[in-house]
Amino acid sequence: MLAHHIVKYIGRTCTAIAIGGFVSGAAFAQQAADSVAPEGASQGSFTGMSPRITAAFEAKDAGEPVIAQNWMVAAANPHAVQAGADVLARGGTAADALVAVQAMLGLVEPQSSGLGGGAFLVWYDAAAGRLTTLDGRETAPLAVTPQLFQDDQGVPLGFFDAVVGGRSVGTPGTPALMAAAHEKWGNQPWADLLAPSVALAEKGFAVSPRLAGLVADDAERLATSATTADYFMPNGVPVQAGDTLKNPDYARTVAALAERGVEAFYTGDIARDIVATVQGAKGNPGVLSEVDLSIYRVKERDALCAPYHGHEVCGMGPPSSGALAVGQILGLLENADLSAGPANADVLRLIGDASRLAFADRGRYVADTDYVPVPVTGMLDRSYLAERAKLLQGDDALPEVTGGAPAFDHALNFADDISIELPSTSHVSIVDSMGNVASMTTTIENGFGSRLMVRGFLLNNELTDFSFRSHTDGMPIANRVEPGKRPRSSMAPTIVMKDGAPVLAVGSPGGSRIIGYVAGAIIAHLDWGMDVQQAAALPHAINRFGPYDLEEGTDAAAMADALTGLGYEVNTRALTSGLHMISIGDDLRGGADPRREGIALGE
Repeated sequence: MLAHHIVKYIGRTCTAIAIGGFVSGAAFAQQAADSVAPEGASQGSFTGMSPRITAAFEAKDAGEPVIAQNWMVAAANPHAVQAGADVLARGGTAADALVAVQAMLGLVEPQSSGLGGGAFLVWYDAAAGRLTTLDGRETAPLAVTPQLFQDDQGVPLGFFDAVVGGRSVGTPGTPALMAAAHEKWGNQPWADLLAPSVALAEKGFAVSPRLAGLVADDAERLATSATTADYFMPNGVPVQAGDTLKNPDYARTVAALAERGVEAFYTGDIARDIVATVQGAKGNPGVLSEVDLSIYRVKERDALCAPYHGHEVCGMGPPSSGALAVGQILGLLENADLSAGPANADVLRLIGDASRLAFADRGRYVADTDYVPVPVTGMLDRSYLAERAKLLQGDDALPEVTGGAPAFDHALNFADDISIELPSTSHVSIVDSMGNVASMTTTIENGFGSRLMVRGFLLNNELTDFSFRSHTDGMPIANRVEPGKRPRSSMAPTIVMKDGAPVLAVGSPGGSRIIGYVAGAIIAHLDWGMDVQQAAALPHAINRFGPYDLEEGTDAAAMADALTGLGYEVNTRALTSGLHMISIGDDLRGGADPRREGIALGE
């Protein structure tokens, strides 16, 4: 039943070889992105909300999960959670609820996701007893060339030189995914699901402290587009916490979708305005066309599942690297002793170096499988991972690592990827009264995306998730930009199964750190017995390329000396995840990341 189960592998071995290409390329690029840190933690609190919303915040603040019997939704903003809860309370499905939640997130959390972005959905169909996924990832315009993010001399552009403007905008996929999920699994009228976001956009909502802080921090780049600046900085002043922010343009856009369906977004006046905004971006135009919008399609793909301690950890396969990397990390740790918990240096060594090995494979092999072969089966094969896991048997940090040699269906050599991902995005977990489960991660990539706003929503900068180089030393990079291709992602919406039934829905924003956040939350819940709220709040210790990132101001930071003693470079910094988790058993238990302004709500 569970698709893409791991099958046999023709034995090949690998060793840790100190090759600097991966480290000096991918790691350098990612470290440059990390320094930007566009998504801040929650500041302040919401007021004037319903008693149930207030109680959910109180539970989160107390470190306790929200408990329910029938349905539950966990998302990044209380307005969005309430919209989803209202749908579930009247008998709607998780697919109906995610439409309402996403439409509202695009209004009240516009910097992280929205109609101008893309999303991945992992879905458990209770009636059919099966998992599937929907790929609503953005696509590269048909007119792109390999030199999209290079100057006239073939040198990769500076990151924000690529991000800000039209060059970075891919064909949005989120509206199409919303419509596809509703068509497949919804039972409520489409227009009814969109009505709350239309009403709130017209009425206006109170700017949250977090949104206000993010606008202030990004004011210079937001000012590059007059439309964007007028909305977020009226009269040249960034919106303040508590200000009432109305978005009549968004109301009209969503109303058009409600009336005419998703075709209203991909054809006609809205599509023409999107294209005009992208192609007319001053100083950095893009090549998105009306044809790109009209031909966009959501793709249903098999869920990718990997075994871990009697469970199946299932998620989104390529073009996402999420399920592959999370599955590899857990597979490498399958026989490791993690019982000492997160305050033990050797446990962190095992988890950190397992992550490094997974990221080395990810950087070399993972891309859109419609364009390049990816050794999915080989990368998750138990024999391959057992051989790779031998590298973890030492007592200090691994030397620099390189990608392994998983079995390929056919031969093709790739150079290591050089791409940058920023820690923005949003995650939604939903369980409905019928037992359906939705785990959806949604994004416009960087905070505020391309900084281009049209019809009340921001456009993505998702194309910067491609490698800025197409080749290295004559070898192609799997994640190079190509017409119609979907850029590699780290988004890792996940449903954990046991004995054929879902037991956990989890996911997070966070750029390439998403993988570590999700893997860590799963380990905390399954191995260390933490409830979902404890797992969501667990201090972060993340390793991708060698340096260990420890969450400042938490118990994780206290591990710095011990990890330094094992040979790691250690950085202490803000690690703003946005985990939203629901455990499924005799009851439903929801957890929301205390670092952001989301909650869990159920009945």
